Amino acid sequence: MGNKSSHSGVDILLETIEVNHELDTSGLCCPEPVMLLHKKVQEMVSGEVVRVIATDPSTQRDIPKFCIFLNHYLLKSEEQENHFYYVIKKVS
Repeated sequence: MGNKSSHSGVDILLETIEVNHELDTSGLCCPEPVMLLHKKVQEMVSGEVVRVIATDPSTQRDIPKFCIFLNHYLLKSEEQENHFYYVIKKVS
């Protein structure tokens, strides 16, 4: 079995997620990564998924809060070699 994430008690197999968009905010600092994410999500339709790449450590705080505030699903969040990766599903 693969990695799982949970939102509202629903387990999601991450390997089955189709990413529709990618947003690379590497090198940008707060508040730019979240501002660009907000713009990207506005362009997406409900149910689409975006993968965000960031280097700003503040995204570890800001992107989960963004998802909670706007009721989007943060399906995955991880750090690898000073980069932060997020997979977000637009809900509404």
